Amino acid sequence: MTVRTRFAPSPTGYLHIGGARTALFSWLYARKHGGQFILRIEDTDRERSSEASVQAILDGMEWLGLDYDEGPYFQTQRMARYREIIQQLLDSGHAYRCYCSKEELETMRAEQMARKEKPRYNGRYRDFAGTPPEGIKPVIRFKNPLEGAVVINDLIKGKVVVQNSELDDLIIARSDGTPTYNLTVVVDDMDMGITHAIRGDDHLNNAPRQINILNALGAESPIYAHVPMILGEDGKRLSKRHGAVSVMQYKEDGFLPEALVNYLVRLGWSHGDQEIFSREEMIELFDLKDVNKAASTFNPKKLLWMNEQYLKSTASEKIAEALRGKFDFETTNGSALTAVIDALRDRSKTLNDMAKSVRYFYLDPQEYDEQAVSKHFNETALKVFQNLQSRFADIDDWTADTLKQAVKDQAESLGLKMGQVGMPLRVAITGGTDSPDIGLTLELIGKKAVLRRLKNAAESIEKA
Repeated sequence: MTVRTRFAPSPTGYLHIGGARTALFSWLYARKHGGQFILRIEDTDRERSSEASVQAILDGMEWLGLDYDEGPYFQTQRMARYREIIQQLLDSGHAYRCYCSKEELETMRAEQMARKEKPRYNGRYRDFAGTPPEGIKPVIRFKNPLEGAVVINDLIKGKVVVQNSELDDLIIARSDGTPTYNLTVVVDDMDMGITHAIRGDDHLNNAPRQINILNALGAESPIYAHVPMILGEDGKRLSKRHGAVSVMQYKEDGFLPEALVNYLVRLGWSHGDQEIFSREEMIELFDLKDVNKAASTFNPKKLLWMNEQYLKSTASEKIAEALRGKFDFETTNGSALTAVIDALRDRSKTLNDMAKSVRYFYLDPQEYDEQAVSKHFNETALKVFQNLQSRFADIDDWTADTLKQAVKDQAESLGLKMGQVGMPLRVAITGGTDSPDIGLTLELIGKKAVLRRLKNAAESIEKA
């Protein structure tokens, strides 16, 4: 058997954390077993679906590196097939037309609730053979078995048994003829040969209904794996206030896709105490039996930590590629961007952090940090800047070690502590107090720019 999994989002919003994790688990399972991963866009909700959401899903999948073998398939392009199956179910006696009005259904439910019964359709038109009432466009309901039970051997939840007596006859086609979710997903999984349906556990209640429809069609059910939901740190369902934004927002916020994927795979799955996984390790080690049965908690701090680890270890060339879109300046006139990245990688939590720091390696400060100026720009600093201009001008070996020694020598010659020289110098050349080792920072900024910035800083003190 060739394993075939699918990710089937509705384009009614962006690809979010929960959906991305479901896609990742489905992708990993297919890749681990040498199978195929299918992308299906469930866009039958025309009022809420949008092209922008479809594109956001496609962009998110591409950014995360979750390549699909087939698709994207769109349900709106399969309406003829759904109508064919609905007619097949009617013809075989597994479905029927229901003429209940909205008012009748509301009265039915109100009476059931008054009797403290579970509100549900009572099967009024299940075996109806009379004359249909006028003026009512019927819905089509699936004739659910009245006896027996549905057994779901879920790869995550374990054995789940649901009595057919607990299920009512669900609507498979609305009064306008459009199919409902539980019908379309069954037809798609059947036609696309899906062997494993890995999805959120909010769909677990749909599984017995879908299995019964598949049985009526003489089709085999996929093997189900219902992944527990993701909660916020307050224990409530994940939402925007917890950080559950669009996957592409994480790109905008400066996260590496590898870091987000690594975080997602650890959100409910584990392999011992290992935290960092390469893509190849994920594929080799991933197993649905190791997915937690309980809900996972989304921790933004842990995600940020993960991103820091990837910024430290990812090849400079790859980081440079991800950074370029975040600059409004050129990096060609100066040190190689990869060298600057190597200097900043241990000091950055996100690409956005790094991009801000990259700026001072290529552009003179347009302004200085006010608190830093108040604390460090004084008559002593003016003397330091003037002396350093002369000292640096005579240096031919413009390397980090030579420059750091020159700063130490300058402090000794003026009878100052290293901090009284190094910190004002840092502010003068970067605009602030936070930068890599002073020698390395000087080397990467370059001799001409350092001398110019020292001159500018000295003039700013003189004008104050």
